[in-house]
Amino acid sequence: MQVLYEDNHIIIVNKAPGEIVQGDKTGDEPLVETLKRWIKDKYNKPGNVFCGVVHRLDRPVAGVVVFAKTSKALSRLNEMFRNGDVHKTYWAISRNCPPKGEDTLTHYITTVERNNKSYASLTPKSGAKEARLSYRHIASSDRYHLLEVNLMTGRKHQIRVQLSSIGCTIKGDLKYGDKRSNPDGSISLMARHIEFEHPVSHQLISVTAPVPDDNLWRALAENINN
Repeated sequence: MQVLYEDNHIIIVNKAPGEIVQGDKTGDEPLVETLKRWIKDKYNKPGNVFCGVVHRLDRPVAGVVVFAKTSKALSRLNEMFRNGDVHKTYWAISRNCPPKGEDTLTHYITTVERNNKSYASLTPKSGAKEARLSYRHIASSDRYHLLEVNLMTGRKHQIRVQLSSIGCTIKGDLKYGDKRSNPDGSISLMARHIEFEHPVSHQLISVTAPVPDDNLWRALAENINN
């Protein structure tokens, strides 16, 4: 865990792939509990430490995650995320080049809890939720392509299923059709950047996560606009 920004009301960290944001049936320690212990130790706080989960990233995904250190910040951030007032940018690596250099995708997503998987349709279906994102092809290596993705809605596995639906399955994402897993169990998707108005001070908060410590990620990042 790497702290990217902290003040009295919020803390923003760089989540490693494999970490879970909130507790689940695995029983593994979630990032929110690791963070509570970190805050308690850093500030020598007695008693329980408040740390509220504002949003989540899938377990195999890396990158920026925001937590609230006060209940005031938590309630305001929750409303900002619901209203789409938080701007999130993701980077994804695909083996396939997208059909267009940039595009906006609209699908209708249904999630099946039994296998924890989402399915995208181009036409509305009963129980499906509209999902929208825009992407831009920003770099290539000899075998892979880097896409920058901006979410307009927040659906379960949205980026993974929508990119897969246009033939751009994310590297390592076996669940959505990639052929091989990544050695560390990650998928090549990261929450690269987040920007929003501070829920208390109203200053602009703009935080970027470093790319994963991986040769392919570094090579693609260096190739942007080259």
